[in-house]
Amino acid sequence: MNKKIVVIGSSNVDLIMKMDRLPKVGETITDATFMQVYGGKGANQAVAAARAGGDVAFVNCVGNDAYTPQMLTNFETEGMHTQFVFQEDKLVSGHALVMIGSEGNNYLSVAPGANAALTPEKVKKATKIIKEAAIIVMQYEIPLETIEYVFDLAQDYKIPVLWNFAPAQKFNIDYLKKTEILVVNETEASFISKIEVTDRATAEKAVYKLLELGSKLIILTLGADGVIYGNKNEMSYVPAFKVKAEDTTAAGDTFCGSFAVSFVEGKPLNEVITFSSAAAALAVTRIGAQPSIPKRIDIDRFLIENK
Repeated sequence: MNKKIVVIGSSNVDLIMKMDRLPKVGETITDATFMQVYGGKGANQAVAAARAGGDVAFVNCVGNDAYTPQMLTNFETEGMHTQFVFQEDKLVSGHALVMIGSEGNNYLSVAPGANAALTPEKVKKATKIIKEAAIIVMQYEIPLETIEYVFDLAQDYKIPVLWNFAPAQKFNIDYLKKTEILVVNETEASFISKIEVTDRATAEKAVYKLLELGSKLIILTLGADGVIYGNKNEMSYVPAFKVKAEDTTAAGDTFCGSFAVSFVEGKPLNEVITFSSAAAALAVTRIGAQPSIPKRIDIDRFLIENK
């Protein structure tokens, strides 16, 4: 069985400040702890899939700055296929500024940099490896025209697409019909469905609405309140694992990357969701995007300890 995962998306240099509490507007907090790590939803999901045991190819665009060489080395160290990570000499890589409070909540601002240069023309050069995919994973930190191109390409080759609709932005809603798996949080589900998700009941209504719009499988993550998922056959709920959150930055990305691995391994859907939830739970107990992402051995051990 083909198990190759192709992640098409963004990468960022993350500049992080960890503090006891997040500042108010106009306030300066002077006792923060600084970290420089690597992130970006695409890179996070690719790393998460690789650490969960997946055979991962990453399609991405980076710039030319002081951080880029180490970021590329990190991709290779994770064991990902990187021949289609394109480099733009006249651009900087994407950057993110992150402030994290004591409860793990964060403020986050992103400058896309070279991520905006991941055009359909570049993705077309990666067609050979995309054709080999058992699943394609995408987010929404790359140009919309590129996302639409990938959906059309995936449909031509009958490859399922997991689309993590994050961050929420305008798009052609017809492309939901080409989305095998749509992963959203409360904000993103509300944005598309026009149903404000405030609790489990409204979450289920939003899932039904998103199914009506065309996606085959909807996964609505509710953070510490668990996951609701639905398709034409079922609507189900998986509770979250109880952990002490230090930083929620890459929880959703970890969920998506580990989901792709378990999905291509052919596990039952409930097991796929549980595995992904365990990976995300472990991620929030650590600080930083990619530094927080667990390895397969850690996820399996966590599942055994939390049966």
